[in-house]
Amino acid sequence: MIDVLYFAWVRERIGLPKERIETGAPTVAALVDELAAREERYAAAFADLSALRVAVDQELADFNAPLAGVREVAFFPPMTGG
Repeated sequence: MIDVLYFAWVRERIGLPKERIETGAPTVAALVDELAAREERYAAAFADLSALRVAVDQELADFNAPLAGVREVAFFPPMTGG
């Protein structure tokens, strides 16, 4: 089981701040594919991966990051400083 967290407009499109899912996905990219295949709101949220960042167990990662042993994956838009 993995906790999947959604922030900012990702949360708005999916309609959930987080969920706990069971997945056999080996990488973040495979998890995204599973989620996007669920229903349209997920497909819309993950339509443009260049507009997303991901953190795995609270560490920034890329979409090729492995999920073995991971407890949490978070998706969020890029942050800008000010």
